[in-house]
Amino acid sequence: MLFRSATHVPVGEDQKQHLELARDIATKFNNDYTTELFTLPEPLVSKAAPRIMSLRDASAKMSKSNPSEMSLIKLIDGDDVIADKFRKAKTDPEVLPGTVEGLEGRAEAKNLVTIFAALADREPADVLTEYEGKGFGAFKPALADLAVAKLGPIRDEMVRLLNDRGAIDAALEKGAEKARELAAPLLRKAQEAMGLLV
Repeated sequence: MLFRSATHVPVGEDQKQHLELARDIATKFNNDYTTELFTLPEPLVSKAAPRIMSLRDASAKMSKSNPSEMSLIKLIDGDDVIADKFRKAKTDPEVLPGTVEGLEGRAEAKNLVTIFAALADREPADVLTEYEGKGFGAFKPALADLAVAKLGPIRDEMVRLLNDRGAIDAALEKGAEKARELAAPLLRKAQEAMGLLV
């Protein structure tokens, strides 16, 4: 991202620290070599879903390191598996409120509404307006259907690519070549600033 002079980088809330490291490196280089060569990128965090939490424990983020397969959605999960994980996601016995404020203290409910909103490209408040007063018996199947509709095509393309290693290698090589071409002018300027090129 530094060699692309990115001004904003889309990241999850828990990924901001990686961007901070890039900003620190850019700042140090710019200060050490008295230049403004590297742009300091700002994080662009999704407002709808800044952090997706575990389907089994909404106090922990969704992570592949979690020992429970039911706590996360994998991009290679089949439609039935995705639907089953959402249907069995931990919730509470209360109905959905009409406002986001009504989700306070209800981490699992808030997590599922957040996921729904992100998948539907809607605001959580809009989702709650639609499902206000409904229980999870109605909400979770709708969420499962939405997740399958959105994630299924991504999975299908991923599986197709995984079965065509030649295409993956070619795409990686093409991308690496393009990255080298795009980075070359800025790399040269960095080397000049460091006195490595005359």
